[in-house]
Amino acid sequence: MRQFDVFVWGAPAKDPPFTDPALGWFLGNNINRNLENSDAEWLVFAHSSVNIDRDFLNDLAQAIEGFPMVDAFAPRVNLTAGGTATDATAKGSQKFKGGYVLQKWSGLQMIADDAQLRFVAAPHPLVAAFSRRIVQRTGRFDETLTTPIALVDFTLRMYHAGGRMFSIPYLVTNKLTDSLAGGQILEPTSTPLELSLALYKNFGFLRNFLFYLAHPGTVLPLLKNIKALDTKRDAAILLSKLSEETLKEITGSRGKGAH
Repeated sequence: MRQFDVFVWGAPAKDPPFTDPALGWFLGNNINRNLENSDAEWLVFAHSSVNIDRDFLNDLAQAIEGFPMVDAFAPRVNLTAGGTATDATAKGSQKFKGGYVLQKWSGLQMIADDAQLRFVAAPHPLVAAFSRRIVQRTGRFDETLTTPIALVDFTLRMYHAGGRMFSIPYLVTNKLTDSLAGGQILEPTSTPLELSLALYKNFGFLRNFLFYLAHPGTVLPLLKNIKALDTKRDAAILLSKLSEETLKEITGSRGKGAH
């Protein structure tokens, strides 16, 4: 069994940056089909605008060895490495894209640059890593959602399956370009309608009431799809192992960035 399989999405298929017998590459946006052909111990999902190299995978292997009970990792993406300052790195803005905690009004809140070791509710869609064991327990990605929101939904369902996602400050990969593929990466919070579907599937309406209050335009589309969403919700939370204590660990307060 290989140690890592890397799933690269967001751009037309191209040759992988390097090859290794212990590494598999799957290029393209059909994640579920690629998962069927994967057999590695750990699965890395990365947008084509970030750099997955040997150094990053070695750091990930060390994190896995150091935290053997962790089921998934939310690496950070360094926005300033190898490039000039951009709007994303202007004074007052974050220099890293990291994982998210739950936030009652916005749905998700990105962790701060100086956040320490902690569990997070979801990864940034640029890069995430899951163990095969938790992927098998969680199931397939929801193909009705765009990949950034599908990763959020999958991670939340992973928590119901008994898994946890960890953020480590020193587990960092770099962007490949200043523009991050021309700005095509959408933060999950920039698409509240889709995010509302993932939040409802995993937590229902009452727990997300403040989010829907802050985003009233999401309510009618949600109600129109409520039957299908309830079916998915029943499957997501069946025999849920997500405790209130864990839920508190992955929930932040209203503010600039979660620590």
